[in-house]
Amino acid sequence: MHELAITDGIVAGICERVGEGRVRRITLEIGALTAVLPDAVRFCFDVCAAGTRCEGAELEIVPVPGRARCRSCHAELQMQGPWALCACGAGDVDILSGQQLLVRTVEVE
Repeated sequence: MHELAITDGIVAGICERVGEGRVRRITLEIGALTAVLPDAVRFCFDVCAAGTRCEGAELEIVPVPGRARCRSCHAELQMQGPWALCACGAGDVDILSGQQLLVRTVEVE
């Protein structure tokens, strides 16, 4: 479960940057192509946040769908995993979104 290490890193990074404030809310963007499971991050969050400035914070996760553009016909398509096949039959695509894992906002008191 690599989500535990990822969540621990997110909490540690936030705590380093918020100074003495108490974190009230964290918003994360997790792309569909990251292989990071949002439910696992939610599960790990309370354990990782215990005893830190993030303890008790609300965690909001915004899922970002995987999208790509076909290099052959330039059509845009949704991606559920790391490989995509366009309706035209081509498998050569440029990924447009879904690979991000980022902290969008942190609210501090």
